[in-house]
Amino acid sequence: MIKTVVLTEDDWKTWRELRLVALTEAPYAFGSQLADWQGDNDREDRWRGRLGIPGSYNMVATLDGQPVGMASGVPTDQDGVVELISMYVAPAGRGRGVGDHLVQAVEQWARQVGAGTLRLGVVEDNKHAWALYQRNGFHDTGELGSHMPDGIRREHIMIKSLAA
Repeated sequence: MIKTVVLTEDDWKTWRELRLVALTEAPYAFGSQLADWQGDNDREDRWRGRLGIPGSYNMVATLDGQPVGMASGVPTDQDGVVELISMYVAPAGRGRGVGDHLVQAVEQWARQVGAGTLRLGVVEDNKHAWALYQRNGFHDTGELGSHMPDGIRREHIMIKSLAA
């Protein structure tokens, strides 16, 4: 059974553990690199700060009590637009509905905070993520987002209207 646990800054160790796994197992999917969060950068105050982004919604999905996925919703500087970030499903949770569960939880949060649009960035070669987002009603805007750490690839921006 999939359960969602909403995190606070005090849950930084849970977030840290899964985020480091994500950056190790799927580095191609994230704008951050593992090295960005290791060594001198692997500090409690930094992890707490990540979970303490004002207005953010951070969660971990568990399957049979084991953390297998994570996602966040964060406000943007655009009125009525929130962003889905830090989405990850560990291999043990893939193909079991964890990704859909996380996306839908962030969407529900976005509606509760009055957002009209949910947006995200995804790299072109992450076919499983594209399929997940399209299955959940997102479409490619044609807009390119930030460069990935390799300095070559860029995210593609996808959005979902939350209007009734």
